[in-house]
Amino acid sequence: MSTPEDPQRLREQILALLDARRDGATICPSEVARAIAPAQWRRLMDAVRAVARELVEEGVVEITQRGHVVDPASARGPIRIRRVRRRPET
Repeated sequence: MSTPEDPQRLREQILALLDARRDGATICPSEVARAIAPAQWRRLMDAVRAVARELVEEGVVEITQRGHVVDPASARGPIRIRRVRRRPET
């Protein structure tokens, strides 16, 4: 059985929430944490952000602030997560 902080569980939850949204939509890290541990979601926030950074490195998601893609290493304050936007092939 996995723990709430299990990176694979967090990764799966991030991707599941994004899959349930329209293309280009974002999710808040707190949505991920609340889905896994509703009563203790705050303690998961750092772990969720860490997994999101890993997904950025893999080219799966982007981290945004105020609608703009930001470097997750320098992002401070509230962030949003979205799937990487693919450019249409020409």
